[in-house]
Amino acid sequence: MGLSRSPPPPPLVLLLVLSLWLPLGAGDFLPTENRLMNSCIQARKKCQANPACKAAYHRLASCTSGVSTPLPFEESALSPDCLEAAQQLRNSSLMGCTCHRRMKHQATCLNIYWTVHPARSLEYFQLSTVAHTFDLSSWETEAGDYELDVSPYEDTVTSKPWKMNLSKLNMLKPDSDLCLKFAMLCTLNDKCDRLRKAYGEACSGLRCQRHLCLAQLRSFFEKAAESHAQGLLLCPCAPEDAGCGERRRNTIAPSCALPSVPPNCLDLRGFCRSDPLCRSRLMDFQTHCHPMDILGTCATEQSRCLRAYLGLIGTAMTPNFVSKVNTSVALACTCRGSGNLQDECEQLERSFSQNPCLMEAIAAKMRFHRQLFSQDWAASTFSVTPQQNNHPALRPQPRLPVLTFFVLSLILPQTLW
Repeated sequence: MGLSRSPPPPPLVLLLVLSLWLPLGAGDFLPTENRLMNSCIQARKKCQANPACKAAYHRLASCTSGVSTPLPFEESALSPDCLEAAQQLRNSSLMGCTCHRRMKHQATCLNIYWTVHPARSLEYFQLSTVAHTFDLSSWETEAGDYELDVSPYEDTVTSKPWKMNLSKLNMLKPDSDLCLKFAMLCTLNDKCDRLRKAYGEACSGLRCQRHLCLAQLRSFFEKAAESHAQGLLLCPCAPEDAGCGERRRNTIAPSCALPSVPPNCLDLRGFCRSDPLCRSRLMDFQTHCHPMDILGTCATEQSRCLRAYLGLIGTAMTPNFVSKVNTSVALACTCRGSGNLQDECEQLERSFSQNPCLMEAIAAKMRFHRQLFSQDWAASTFSVTPQQNNHPALRPQPRLPVLTFFVLSLILPQTLW
């Protein structure tokens, strides 16, 4: 008589395991609209289930579709009928919706966000009017391009430790510059190497097609591990090491990714605002790289500023290092021919080239990268969690393997009898 087979685990147990696995493991995969707290895609589905909300959304969508260059406060350009539709949406789920740079259907999500932006702007219009009546710092009052709103992107921070395999770096000379070492670390990682080769081929001088180059650059900085992407672009170089600085500057392939003839900065910003993706990345930069004082204190975490800065790479507003001998950054544009808008144009320039928040964030990350190689690491893998400021949103989350092992240890003994 054969051994009786044990019954399969109860469905409730499987559901318990899955319910514990999916939410905590979501950070290891590309986010989807279902994993965001309030994705604009999900918010629109909720709105469309309500006839009044659905009608107001479609009416506002027809209004904003005719605005080629959106203004900071769009309600000033809307008709009374469109303003009424915006008012009707102010209490809907669409008002707090967000997107994510690594989510699927990102373009759709951002289009929804900017469609309902006039309704959101109504809530900030009075705030902006009041704010400009006070004597704010010169940096803030001159920032005419700042929209007093929040970034379209969900404000998340990666708490996963950086893991780098340093064992094979022994093939390099001990005095090799750190930019070369970070390039080698990328080469040793299959995903980083594949993404880097893709934009290297698209941005090569002989095959350069700027739109393809920019698309591949965006793909690299969105999909490559943050440690590799930031290591390549924000690697520290000795002041006298021009070769290292040139390698760092050429990470963005300036000869292909940047315009051959620098346009006017205000025209560049206008073109960026007409594209939902570029406009979103610019607002993300404005939100997180906004200096609160002359000391360079960021409005949010420095890590968020760097993430927003790297998010601009591959858009019309792609910034880059100015030269191979320093870490100054700038947009590929000029303020010549700005006329009466000269001051506004120069302020846009300075929001990159003289932004104390961005400059300190870059300097801090380069100090961190230099520290990685400040000792002779004997271990094959170096793991470190970048330091963050004390903020409730940045507290470490429970590690998935430990929790999963604990749950399975309770379940498996009962199911193996």
